[in-house]
Amino acid sequence: MRKIEAIIKPFKLDDVKEALGEIGIQGMTVAEVKGYGRQKGHKEIYRGAEYDVDFVPKLKLEIITEASRVDQIVDMIRKVANTGKIGDGKIFITQVERAIRVRTGEEGYDAL
Repeated sequence: MRKIEAIIKPFKLDDVKEALGEIGIQGMTVAEVKGYGRQKGHKEIYRGAEYDVDFVPKLKLEIITEASRVDQIVDMIRKVANTGKIGDGKIFITQVERAIRVRTGEEGYDAL
């Protein structure tokens, strides 16, 4: 099993969710996160004063899947979340040693 973590722009969530649903992805975890990279934050104006915002709001998607589906999922996320501009995000893939469904105790792929 693999875990795909994708950091994307918030306004791309609905498009990514719909596209992943079309290829059979039934579940994911989504969290609001903040961070920065090359984008280095941005400036905002509040009550006439300009402020530097060091951390940019993003969303982190987590999907656990069998190893054979990773490339398909990653390709779909890359295609749909891409705006061609700085700050489009990152995708990380890690190995998952064990998964357990809390309610039933099922393990492995059955727990997904």
